[in-house]
Amino acid sequence: MISDKIKILREKNSLTQAELARELGITRSGVNAWEMGISVPSTQYVVELAVFFHVSTDYLLDLPDTAAVSVQGLSDREIASIVEIIECYRQRKVPEE
Repeated sequence: MISDKIKILREKNSLTQAELARELGITRSGVNAWEMGISVPSTQYVVELAVFFHVSTDYLLDLPDTAAVSVQGLSDREIASIVEIIECYRQRKVPEE
């Protein structure tokens, strides 16, 4: 659950709830509510937490692991080519062993 992930990451980084709240510009009680599962962070704060702790939003949200490829610096045409190659691999049939 996201509540557990936030608490684990906060403690791993030796931060108090108040310190994390200050970094995010919210109240300590807001962080406490997230960690207790009373409320969940908005999309904005999920992204801010991911950036702050250097983790993916998928990790915070407990979504299945996925690989990411940076396309920074590539043209739209190059990115389209990469997407096309990925789709080709997804559609291929792998023989059963």
